[in-house]
Amino acid sequence: MFAKTSEVKVLRDPIHGYVHIDLQVVWDCVNSNWFQRLRRIRQLGGAYVVYHCAEHTRFSHSLGVYEIIRRMVTEVPDIVSALNEHDKVTIMLAGLLHDIGHGPYSHAFEAITNTSHEVFTCRIIEENTEITKILEKATKGLSKDVADVIRHQSKNPLLTQMISSQLDADRMDYLLRDAYFTGTKYGEFDLERILRTLRVVDGKHLVVKESGVYAVENYIMARYHMYWQVYYHPVARSFETILHLLFKRLRDVKGVSDPSVIPLFKTVIMQKKISLKQYFMLDEYAFGYGFLMLCNHSDAIVRDFAERLRDRRLFAYAESEKDQNRRIRHQLKKRGYDLDYYWSKDEVSQRPYEPYTDSRGDAIWVKLKDNSTVEMSNASNIVYSLIHGPTRDELNVYYPKESEWNDEVKLSE
Repeated sequence: MFAKTSEVKVLRDPIHGYVHIDLQVVWDCVNSNWFQRLRRIRQLGGAYVVYHCAEHTRFSHSLGVYEIIRRMVTEVPDIVSALNEHDKVTIMLAGLLHDIGHGPYSHAFEAITNTSHEVFTCRIIEENTEITKILEKATKGLSKDVADVIRHQSKNPLLTQMISSQLDADRMDYLLRDAYFTGTKYGEFDLERILRTLRVVDGKHLVVKESGVYAVENYIMARYHMYWQVYYHPVARSFETILHLLFKRLRDVKGVSDPSVIPLFKTVIMQKKISLKQYFMLDEYAFGYGFLMLCNHSDAIVRDFAERLRDRRLFAYAESEKDQNRRIRHQLKKRGYDLDYYWSKDEVSQRPYEPYTDSRGDAIWVKLKDNSTVEMSNASNIVYSLIHGPTRDELNVYYPKESEWNDEVKLSE
């Protein structure tokens, strides 16, 4: 039904060894302009200012997710028998394209535009782009089927679980890949063991054999550590805080008419709907140039934030505490800082595993020796302890470092 490539395309990968592609529709998507754009979007947003080797991109991650899905649909017997050819190709493409709608600095850009990357992903897949044409050429209706998996509306719930659940190919790849490029070994887990113990119940529920519980425990703990050591690292959050404040300031001062504002920024600043033509050009190369130009903006605060992002001159951070907050705010105000921009709170929370997160029921299920299934926390004492323990919350405040407080330049209006 789906055309094969003339030979198997083999791409070297530091996580999976090789990525294998033998379907023409997959190969065409990889070579499309939209997918190649992902080379210009870093995987970890602001974390590259903390981990100097974290320069890997959404491009490599997307290929990694595809490769794990490919192995699932060709090597896991229960999945092989549960899916027809159309479903197998659909989920492989969903894995490949699931992040194609990410903007510069990934999730930080979502906060600036108040729009999920999945919205842009589905638009790119369905709104007559090069990707849409490639999918529809392969078989009519394929673009909608792929987008339905990503928006959690697939007719086959097994497909959604494989790419978007608490034990999915997306998380498996980004944990291993991000651990590798940041050098954080505790983000590693036994992918091979998890794949070997995956099973399908009733033709539509992805579960893990009881013998795979230890590997899943390790995976859950790896995710927990990666969030606090990498994804929620306060220095990375400082970078993203300044990025957000920069656009807030540009909106507040209506600074779009300044000649230093590049055209691509104007739609974002004015919070208008972004066309796909504009979105295609919004990558981290464009943002880097945009920051460089804003270093000449007429507004002192805009200039300062742009220079901070350019030069990695980030805010200090401290745990939010009432007396300390009062002291710092007093000193900042005394020295002329506008607290609407030079004082920011940021709260993050993480629980390593949620047994029932929403109506999709994407908990991890375990198949016992008697063929019954139980939710993961009922099969693992470790996971049970994690979900019944306190949720870890972290509330930090961000502000200019004290070494800057005596600078002559006052940044208040």
